[in-house]
Amino acid sequence: MSGVTSSASSPPPPPSPPKSETFEETEPTRRTRRSALSPGRLAERYTLPALAVGVAVFFSLYPPSAVVFPTSANLSVVTGNQSVIALLALAALAPLAAGYFDFSLGANAATSSLVCAALMARHGVGVVPAILAAVATGVLIGLVNGMMVARFQMSSFITTLGSATLLGGVIQWYSGGQTISAGVSPALLDFGSQKWLGLPRVVSVVVVLGALMWYLLGHTPYGRALYAMGSNPRAANLVGIRVRRNLLLTFVIAGALAGIAGVLQTARVGGATADSGTSLLFPALAAVFLGATAIEPGRFNVLGTMIGVVFVSETVSGLTLAGASDWVDPVFNGTALLLAVGLSTYFGRRRAAGAAV
Repeated sequence: MSGVTSSASSPPPPPSPPKSETFEETEPTRRTRRSALSPGRLAERYTLPALAVGVAVFFSLYPPSAVVFPTSANLSVVTGNQSVIALLALAALAPLAAGYFDFSLGANAATSSLVCAALMARHGVGVVPAILAAVATGVLIGLVNGMMVARFQMSSFITTLGSATLLGGVIQWYSGGQTISAGVSPALLDFGSQKWLGLPRVVSVVVVLGALMWYLLGHTPYGRALYAMGSNPRAANLVGIRVRRNLLLTFVIAGALAGIAGVLQTARVGGATADSGTSLLFPALAAVFLGATAIEPGRFNVLGTMIGVVFVSETVSGLTLAGASDWVDPVFNGTALLLAVGLSTYFGRRRAAGAAV
């Protein structure tokens, strides 16, 4: 009994110091921070911005393009013309972040541009209702695509490619292959041609929508859900993420941005053509995939996408001013897209492997 009493009354062993526990919690974080600041990781994140700066410097000094390339007039033209590509890149960004494609965005923008121009030119509709109708058209197209992909589990690749083909036929039928320009509101044309702070007004639309997408994807539960879906859709569903609802919303957002891109295209070119918007999809995709190799390598991100747009646009502009043949533009866009897809896939796998560790 005394033995039991003495054992019960003996003081408990002193608690182990928390040093090792703290070390176990903080050391991975320290290693992660050191890894993020390593020369290799810094090179991965900032190679594309450095290339963009290097291309600008090169064409500013290269004699055939040096006279025009660094001028404010050329900057205004390039930024204005690339505003539509930038919006299409933002539109493609959200579905790609979730692991899906939307190849109908170019045709969506062309259809929205046609609706905007035709309502004003052929039906006498005011500029504001015409713009709203064009954006609503983009939303409707995105909603239909989203329903087929999210609800009926159809392949986004086939679905949106089919939508693009269908819309292209509708555009050709309605327009007869002709440009619709006479009767477009001067207010819309002024917005597309005039400047604020030395840059075309349409650039302000891209800046505002880019900031909204940056916040939406990087700082909201919706954005985190998208990246989780893109990383592992089955796991995202198991942890309670509403995959179908988020996917439907993603295609609607992409459609809305494509609709706005169509309005800007109408404002920039002064009307709607049968192919307006459709030729801009692949440069936009090249910019998105290039952006996935920068800033956050392996992840589709807004800032990287905008840098990708700058890189593609200034390279094409420089080559054109240097006297390159017409075939150089599509060859460059195709090459950039292939390289960007390969690099973004590589970085994505590295990112996934690092997260698994």
